[in-house]
Amino acid sequence: MKFYKKIFVIFSALILLADVCFPGAALCISVKKEEEMGREFMRVVLEHFELIEDPFIVNYVNKIGNKIILALPPQPFNYRFYIIKEDTYNAFASPAGNIFINSGLFEAMENEEELAGILSHEIAHVVCRHISQRIERQSKIGLITLAGIAAGIFLGIGGAGTASSALTLGSVAAGQSISLAYSREDEIQADQIGLTYLNKAGYSGSGLLTMLKKIRSKQWFGSDQIPTYLTTHPASEDRIVYIGSWLEISEKPSGRVFSIDSYDFQITHTRFVGMHGEKSIVLKKLETRIAECPSDPMALYGYGLVLARTGNLKDAQINLKKALEKRAFDSHILKDLGRIYFFDGRYEEALKTLEASLNIAPDDIECLFFLGRAQAGLGRYGNAENTFEKLIEKDPDYNQALYFLGDAYGRHGRMEDAHYYLGLYYKNEGNFKNAEFHLKRALNTNDPDKKLKIKEILKEISGNR
Repeated sequence: MKFYKKIFVIFSALILLADVCFPGAALCISVKKEEEMGREFMRVVLEHFELIEDPFIVNYVNKIGNKIILALPPQPFNYRFYIIKEDTYNAFASPAGNIFINSGLFEAMENEEELAGILSHEIAHVVCRHISQRIERQSKIGLITLAGIAAGIFLGIGGAGTASSALTLGSVAAGQSISLAYSREDEIQADQIGLTYLNKAGYSGSGLLTMLKKIRSKQWFGSDQIPTYLTTHPASEDRIVYIGSWLEISEKPSGRVFSIDSYDFQITHTRFVGMHGEKSIVLKKLETRIAECPSDPMALYGYGLVLARTGNLKDAQINLKKALEKRAFDSHILKDLGRIYFFDGRYEEALKTLEASLNIAPDDIECLFFLGRAQAGLGRYGNAENTFEKLIEKDPDYNQALYFLGDAYGRHGRMEDAHYYLGLYYKNEGNFKNAEFHLKRALNTNDPDKKLKIKEILKEISGNR
């Protein structure tokens, strides 16, 4: 039996080799055009769907994705990884390396192997140019329509959300429709290449198999209940057989130790469930876990987070303190306790707790953000300015920090600086009227370089209005 499994895997690998050596259609579309498709796809997703923007969660998912990217040959695209707030089980890759996981699928994961397996499979679709090839074959269809159809299929056209249905119906109403679901051949090729990437990145590949089995287990008889992943990523049975065979016969490189620290996934997943899961469901699950194991720090942490979302800040603090009794130097739990102190108006406790967290993890952007807000809440605007400036230096795209830095400068009497950062904030928000108002007042600055930069931004804003 093992011999036949070997033959199956070797035969599949030969097909893969032929595809790699003679890619055919993959060379028909330019990188520039694919990047254009990717931007349009991203625009539609941002317009119609909600992304999970929690920096802690986003950074973790991107860390795992980039770990796999390092195992690839040089790529023409910069890969980005996102979680979309949708309960359906799905993951998808747009042209040019934007990779999305639905929140429902991420919540169903139990370890880093499973996350890495899904990400690697989607990365392989991008490397093989599967989605861009399908779009290229429909050259008469406009990019906006294509992006709408892609987003509709991605988020479940078979009876899912209102936004996805509107996208798809709009495309059909225009008399333009295509299927962007992958073929069986696409799926097998993505598995073959993805498993190789996983192996090189230090993962066993077992996570992809367990996730496929989880997705399959949710399949019911009604077509409207089939997980979206099975409609956009078909041939699950063939894939399960192939991946199982590959895992049985593949030999790990000598000296490679497949050891993964489970904590990073656990803390990230717990925060995701506590901060973004359905509150009533999460409360019941975590209450059950705590009843079974009252000293479980992850259960206590997650329970504290969801209690804070319900407005029960007192009990939230109690549970996070209990979690800290088991993990006294956990910077993430300390940060969230400090954040909840801040929302409770307990600025001194917030300040001390957030500073303790930063002593352990000095680069935590979110911790810096709430430290700056706590300092401002105590009237220590000079300290708040320094904290927000440090944050922006580490992460220039953290837009909320621009607003609170501008606010701190204003309360400190530094009005030109206040107007400058508030102008940048509103410009990034797309509120060009308010941005122009503040930036024109920021022109009173005595800094010639900043004045020149402000004029350039005002010119850009004028072109966008």
